[in-house]
Amino acid sequence: MSEAILDCKDLRKVFSNNGAEVEALGEITLSASPGEFIGLFGPSGCGKSTFLLVAGGLLAPTSGSLQVCGKNPYAMDSSARAAFRATNVGFLFQQFHLIPYLDVLGNVLAPTLASSLPHAEDRARQLLDKFQLRHRLNHVPSKLSTGEQQRVALIRSILREPRLLFADEPTGNLDKENGTLVLDFLEDFAKDGGTVLMATHDSEALQRTTRSVELSKS
Repeated sequence: MSEAILDCKDLRKVFSNNGAEVEALGEITLSASPGEFIGLFGPSGCGKSTFLLVAGGLLAPTSGSLQVCGKNPYAMDSSARAAFRATNVGFLFQQFHLIPYLDVLGNVLAPTLASSLPHAEDRARQLLDKFQLRHRLNHVPSKLSTGEQQRVALIRSILREPRLLFADEPTGNLDKENGTLVLDFLEDFAKDGGTVLMATHDSEALQRTTRSVELSKS
């Protein structure tokens, strides 16, 4: 198997609540290599979403070790970590987090505002064509269907061609047709050498993965 693009050992996250410790993620050990599409499943509250945030460099762990693309993102300062995420990691959430006053093209290009990407608009237009959204180019999110909003979020997440894609319940708000389209893309992304980690409650979505990992509630 190829060298791991993600390697975490005993990764744990604890929050403090009125002086009491609440364990949101309990000592997860997991590695992922290029070409893998890994499904994370388990009961609500077991830490699936927390794990994606920690592994993706958005939420510092309480303990444990983490390597993403051979580096520890939490050994970097915040600006270096943000630049590292922008280059290597993409996120696809159940809530689309589209900017309401920007049109489709503006939302897709939003990640390039902080750090430029050569030929970003050309790539954005190519992806919008691929996902059948060119006719929606100048529409704001409120004018889009739920499936169209998810496709815009998906295009935004892969605009920079990340090596690692985290997907948190990506089919949770979608009908079967749009859910299948998203899963088709995630599967193809992995087949092309990318790595996908997907948290889901959807048993059909898990069947599309190369392997699944169960997280248990503490």
